[in-house]
Amino acid sequence: MPMDQIEILTIPCREDNYAFLLHAGGRTALVDAPEARPILEVLTKRGWRLDEVWLTHHHLDHVDGLPGLRAAHPGLTVTGAAADAKRLPDLDQQVGDADSFAFAGHDVEVLDVSGHTVGHIAFHIPSAEAVFTADSLMALGCGRVFEGTPEMMWTSLSKLAALPDDTVIYSGHEYTATNARFALTIEPDNEALIARAEKVQRYVAAGQPTVPSTLAEERATNPFLRAALPEVKVQLGMVNSEDSSVFAEIRSRKDQF
Repeated sequence: MPMDQIEILTIPCREDNYAFLLHAGGRTALVDAPEARPILEVLTKRGWRLDEVWLTHHHLDHVDGLPGLRAAHPGLTVTGAAADAKRLPDLDQQVGDADSFAFAGHDVEVLDVSGHTVGHIAFHIPSAEAVFTADSLMALGCGRVFEGTPEMMWTSLSKLAALPDDTVIYSGHEYTATNARFALTIEPDNEALIARAEKVQRYVAAGQPTVPSTLAEERATNPFLRAALPEVKVQLGMVNSEDSSVFAEIRSRKDQF
């Protein structure tokens, strides 16, 4: 019997966060819980009961809505990283890198993408060509390296970059316009980036989310995924540098942008 296709909804939360609802086979899951109200509004409108919440990392703007969701939907199960369980809300299921679990008949693969935080995970659903990356790989950017090292973050981004081109990247924030302006300081002559920056401006002006994106788009335009490319190293004057060192330089420049 064929699996039901997963419907994925992007939900703006707080000032610039995103949460994502997944629905298939009569079950509903949520990736991250920035705040309860907008998520509950969509659940009510759709007539869905929330069954599962998958947490990517412990930062408040990704977990703050969980108590309100639990109150409205008692019995939901919460999944998060075993490596970060002490800093996350109480977990019903603890997972780690290369683990997998099922959602409505679909395999959900867990990827350790530490760097922004140590213990940050992403959720990859191959059958839906989707990966939920929160504050690791972002649209035209990546998260600040708060707890890990640049080498750790580069390893995590390289892991995500190895997924198929058609993979849709569901990231955690609406930072794309600023990320585009910064990316153009690294590759001002990248035609794909110039075109994408213009598209981002149109989306923002129309009040439309710029998330999600595709991995193919990110490979072509995201400076943090392009640190290994000779043309980027030439642009930065780092021709003979290690890829992770080039990434670290780009991240340092972004931190000061």
